[in-house]
Amino acid sequence: MPSFDLIVLGTGGVGSAALYLAARRGLRCLGVDAFPPAHAFGSSHGETRIIRQAYYEHPDYVPLALAAYEHWHSLEQEAAQQVFVQCGLLQVGPSEGEVLRGVRESVRRYNLAVEELSRAEIGRRFPGFRVPEGMDGIYEATAGYLHVERAVAIQLTLAQCHGAGLETGQRVVRFSGSNQNDGSVEIETTSGERYSAARLIITAGAWAAQLLPGLRQSLTVLRKPLFWFPVVKPSLRPAESPAFLYEMPEGVFYGFPPIDGRMKIAEHSGGQPVPDPLTVERSILPADLPLLERFIADQLPGLDPTPVDHSVCMYTMSPDAHFIVDRHPEFPQVTFAAGLSGHGFKFTGALGQALVELAVDGATGLPVQFLSAQRLGGQTDS
Repeated sequence: MPSFDLIVLGTGGVGSAALYLAARRGLRCLGVDAFPPAHAFGSSHGETRIIRQAYYEHPDYVPLALAAYEHWHSLEQEAAQQVFVQCGLLQVGPSEGEVLRGVRESVRRYNLAVEELSRAEIGRRFPGFRVPEGMDGIYEATAGYLHVERAVAIQLTLAQCHGAGLETGQRVVRFSGSNQNDGSVEIETTSGERYSAARLIITAGAWAAQLLPGLRQSLTVLRKPLFWFPVVKPSLRPAESPAFLYEMPEGVFYGFPPIDGRMKIAEHSGGQPVPDPLTVERSILPADLPLLERFIADQLPGLDPTPVDHSVCMYTMSPDAHFIVDRHPEFPQVTFAAGLSGHGFKFTGALGQALVELAVDGATGLPVQFLSAQRLGGQTDS
């Protein structure tokens, strides 16, 4: 049976980062995934993801965001390819709404650089955008977006350059091991292949609950459609179109600057529960577009509201919409990340680092304690 220092189950955003960082440390590593590299069947696809520092969800994410920035810049240097595009981020909403209030708290605690913009100032600076009455904005120049599939592919390629193995088309059905920290872990795939390792990292995304049954009651998988709309008016020029997020009464919407004459836009809120990630509906459903069409007509009139392309992603939600990063309660040699709740990709480098350090060193210098599964009480017991 092949044996390794470390096995990573699931090689999407977090898993590819963990495999790359572990291999770079000189560990004998294996990544295992049911799908090919940089695939479109989970949560790490759709061309782009927003990256930002002034984190409205909770200020405790800011140090992880700063660590993630370092990771992406380091990755770009080693790969000699661009992953991060700094285009700025405009966040719009009620002044005392969740988004702007949360951004201001992160800015206050960590002295981050942002600009407060009135409705009129947004109209002058970003002429392609409309802002409803009673709403303001905050602009973060250091924010931007990541090329998702490119990032995953680069991390997996570099992991292999550093000596890691990668087995795809292999779905893991179970793992077993000793409940002692120095015991090994064995995994088994649907094809009957078996591998063992001193340490195991589980980053299975929408499939996490199948490998971590103790989390089954804590995780909900949601179907999230993404759409690309053609630009039809010059007011939405790339140079004057940052990434954006709007907190509206009917939901939270986000999008990106025009790329090749089209803009990707989606709803961050909402979502339909997915009983089985393998059978998620990937075609457009009648309920997918009406809210987006209304949002585009009112706030982005330079777009044609008829999409030219779409994709379907999945959010794996925790009960409080914060990540779950911890050691397995029964097997101390197993660490995991789950429930990234639709805002995790930007952090994948930092989370990958934390998981490798937790698995190999027994502790991490990154502040992930607030993401521990212990906050969920008995819901994580095996």
